[in-house]
Amino acid sequence: MIVVPYTFNLWIRVLKLQKENNDLRMICSDRLDGSESSKILLHEGRALVSDWSNTESRTVARFTMVVTLLMPFVLYKYLDYLPQLKNLSKGMKNNQEEVPLKKRIAYMVDVCFSVNPSAKLLALLFATIFLIAFGGLALYVVSDSSFAEALWLSWTFVADAGNHADRVGMGPRIVSVSISSGGMLIFAMMLGLVSDAISEKVDSLRKGKSEVIERNHILILGWSDKLGSLLKQLAIANKSIGGGVVVVLAERDKEEMEIDIAKLEFDFMGTSVICRSGSPLILADLKKSDARALRVVLSLIGVKEGLKGHVVVEMSDLDNEPLVKLVGGDLIETVVAHDVIGRLMIQCALQPGLAQIWEDILGFENAEFYIKRWPQLDGLRFEDVLISFPDAIPCGVKVAADGGKIILNPDDSYVLIEGDEVLVIAEDDDTYSPGPLPEVRRGLFPKIADPPKFPEKILFCGWRRDIDDMITVLEAFLAPGSELWIFSDVPEKDREKKLIDGGLDISNLKNIRLVHREGNAVIRRHLEYLPLETFDSILILADELLEDSIVHSDSRSLATLLLIRDIQSKRLPNKDTSSVSLRLSGFSHSSWISEMQQASDKSIIISEILDSRTRNLVSVSRISDYVLSNELVSMALAMVAEDKQINRVLEELFAEEGNEMCIKPAEFYSFDQEELSFYDIMIRGRQRQEIIIGYRLANAERAIINPSEKSQPRKWSVDDVFVVISSNE
Repeated sequence: MIVVPYTFNLWIRVLKLQKENNDLRMICSDRLDGSESSKILLHEGRALVSDWSNTESRTVARFTMVVTLLMPFVLYKYLDYLPQLKNLSKGMKNNQEEVPLKKRIAYMVDVCFSVNPSAKLLALLFATIFLIAFGGLALYVVSDSSFAEALWLSWTFVADAGNHADRVGMGPRIVSVSISSGGMLIFAMMLGLVSDAISEKVDSLRKGKSEVIERNHILILGWSDKLGSLLKQLAIANKSIGGGVVVVLAERDKEEMEIDIAKLEFDFMGTSVICRSGSPLILADLKKSDARALRVVLSLIGVKEGLKGHVVVEMSDLDNEPLVKLVGGDLIETVVAHDVIGRLMIQCALQPGLAQIWEDILGFENAEFYIKRWPQLDGLRFEDVLISFPDAIPCGVKVAADGGKIILNPDDSYVLIEGDEVLVIAEDDDTYSPGPLPEVRRGLFPKIADPPKFPEKILFCGWRRDIDDMITVLEAFLAPGSELWIFSDVPEKDREKKLIDGGLDISNLKNIRLVHREGNAVIRRHLEYLPLETFDSILILADELLEDSIVHSDSRSLATLLLIRDIQSKRLPNKDTSSVSLRLSGFSHSSWISEMQQASDKSIIISEILDSRTRNLVSVSRISDYVLSNELVSMALAMVAEDKQINRVLEELFAEEGNEMCIKPAEFYSFDQEELSFYDIMIRGRQRQEIIIGYRLANAERAIINPSEKSQPRKWSVDDVFVVISSNE
């Protein structure tokens, strides 16, 4: 307030002195010649104007610089008094306690820097421009350079701190050193911002926050203990095309996911696995996996760009399947994990060895289902189509006239028409094609009917969330008079409520009777209260309370298995070691493992295994069959991900009604030591309305699905068995 009037007063005095000087020069000019006088006056006038202009501009620059330097200190000192002056000018009294203006301004700056990502960069740009402008103004005041030259020098001092070394004079040196110091500070801040931006980008890439731009890839949403098996199956499926791309989006750190995938120690055969960290949900995570799956489906349906392909959803409860399909429509294919494993365990309990066959068919390492159109087969009956593929086995037809419905095990009289596709079991989608019809021998063979069903006694050890669905399946499979014992630590008073809540009407059970026993399956004295030697089949279930800990669950299942076999071996009525099956020949008959193997001939035990590493412990002992639940579900998910049509096939094969996978003795199709080709066996199977897809020899441990050299004759033993797709009606 004092400096500005004083500056104006000095400027008026300078103008008066300049006017007096001009008057004196005019008087002196009369003594000179006219022409010379005019030249001198003109020259001196220009110099006078120039000197006055420079003096005036430098004076203004000097006082501008002083005011600019003093202004921050004045504002910092008296800023908090501005609201009080404003209230006094309006004659108002503010009794409320107000936040000081300095704190409010500091808060607004803090919010600006926090909310606006570009605020730091803009602030740095403003500071650079201000330093160049103020430094140029200061150089203009203390030197003889023009203002434009002073601005340029200021920029060079900011950009390069060593440019001020040739300055002469105390004033220019002080100003140039000050500008260079400010330039070093600004460039240090700039390097910090650039470094932070680069670090943030690298961290974003490391943590998996960047976008994925791929086409024709498979997206896996979420992380579970099935992921390793699923990735393995997808890699095998993509092997024939040189590999594919699989993207995993889960609520885990990207580096942790990549480390876990690297621990799989599996050759992905060209398939790239891209991990991204994030949640497919908008709101907080939900505890129930099916509710979570429903929310993910809703999120996917809401994608603005739309979805291409199809979505495969792993469900936990069969009852929630219609809700997800209602939301997703035809875009969604569901695989109910617990339902699949529960039904498969029952099938394996009734038919030992079926688990290995399903493991081969569901995985991409051996033979699996494929659907393809072959125009050259149009007009052929299915009985001829059945033997048209040297490297595949036809199992059904996708009927174009019926909206693409897949018919498993159709009648021999069905004639393929244009648009129909053939469902086969083959090694890969490019390893088979139709060939000429082979010569087959139909001949006579034993006409043996399927044996009648007898009542069975089955034990469930453990409690699964879908145990009500398993009971429903058993009701459909077992003969009247059968018993189902349920041994679990779930209180008996709570079991009926759980079964009813699951949708089971106990009063409608006609074929089986429920017997409840309460106890711990890993405590020997609890198991000894059960008549373990009387059961036809025992199913050791992965308890629902241990689903999240696969190691603990498998340890519990293995302990239960060993305890049951040991108790059974001690209760055998006679320990006859004279007749030991071929599969036991690798062990000493007097050892404890041999006694358990004898017990395994008396009853079947099916163990549900979650971790594939536990499989080795169970299979080496040869005292139990097993169902590798997590891996089988992963296989089913991978197969449906590759071709959603296969889901209809799996649904029928796992259902209580329709066609199912069976193991049947060779005596149904040939005489002992009869020499026949596999094609001949297939033709005989058609007379029983069955499709034979493989066999297991009497001295072999594994079945062969889709055998090669189907026309090659061989001798068949009555101890051999065949794997068939048969109607259970």
